[in-house]
Amino acid sequence: MNTPAHTHTIDSRDDANERARQSTMLSPRFYTTDFDAFDRISVEGMRSQWDAMMQEYEGDNNHDHFQRDEAFQDELSAAMAKWSPELRQELFDFFVSSLTSEFSGCILYNEIRKKIENPDIQQLMTFMARDESRHAGFINQSLRDFGLNIDLGELKRNKHYTYFKPKYIIYATYLSEKIGYARYITIYRQLERHPELRFHPIFRWFERWCNDEFRHGESFALIMRANPDLLRGMNLWLIRFFLLAVYATMYVRDHQRPILHNAMGLEAAAYDYEVFRITNTITEQVFPIALDIDHPEFRSGLEHLLQIARAHEAAKDRGGLVGNLQRAWHAGRALVAFTRLYFVPVKTQAVLAEPRLRPTW
Repeated sequence: MNTPAHTHTIDSRDDANERARQSTMLSPRFYTTDFDAFDRISVEGMRSQWDAMMQEYEGDNNHDHFQRDEAFQDELSAAMAKWSPELRQELFDFFVSSLTSEFSGCILYNEIRKKIENPDIQQLMTFMARDESRHAGFINQSLRDFGLNIDLGELKRNKHYTYFKPKYIIYATYLSEKIGYARYITIYRQLERHPELRFHPIFRWFERWCNDEFRHGESFALIMRANPDLLRGMNLWLIRFFLLAVYATMYVRDHQRPILHNAMGLEAAAYDYEVFRITNTITEQVFPIALDIDHPEFRSGLEHLLQIARAHEAAKDRGGLVGNLQRAWHAGRALVAFTRLYFVPVKTQAVLAEPRLRPTW
């Protein structure tokens, strides 16, 4: 059944802000961490590559990218006339989720910058917060076109914050930035081949935008390579967990927006596995393991998790005592399904000798 899991529409600014504030298993989260531990992180083992990367950030080759051109409004007006109500809703949901994710990074990086004295990490966080702020602001402009813009100050004050240890932040940020690159570049290349399918002008900005994401991931790759204990021993089990969590979340979330993907000429599962393939290739720069995305049990396990998520959402919509009991039952089923996926055999691989990559996809 290829239908969205959510039934709650975004028809007003209040709806959009409420969606951004939600804290669910699939919604982007806000994070806090151990700032003293971040202060102790050293990049000396990768000093020359680190300094070169900081020069790239300082050069700021995207400083003028996130500005609308003269064709933007005309293109938007022409595209809107062809939107179905369902596509409209899935696009708004995509915008709110993407903005929340970008703004989450901006807040976390700013907090780390303000609460540490380590000049290397402080400099990185300054640049990354700058980039994420631009991304969030640019998406918010597109929500403002429909009177749906997010009150970022209110979101910062009222969104629930989750505590993550610094190494969890490192793994999760590296993966989210790299998979974000893979997602955006796959969409960009598809619409580059088929411009007639570009139903919103914002997609013209995705190439240089995702190159920001790529560079953010490169920074955390250097942190991990400079601190190799993060990449061995028991930490491999954590890496395995974060890989699966990021991939599984993406798979379920993307199947909530089938109309959005179909409008681009993409099928959600095929799109996701292409993104997984790119991300697996990229993560050879740091991770000695990779998920076996072609393993039959991995593929069937993700599909099973998706069906459970849909059943959970239906129970949530039902509400009441029966709905709440069903939600608890499906949450338990999801935990079992995720655990089974976790123990699907992974691939081992040689880490690339050169820690830096270029966005060539």
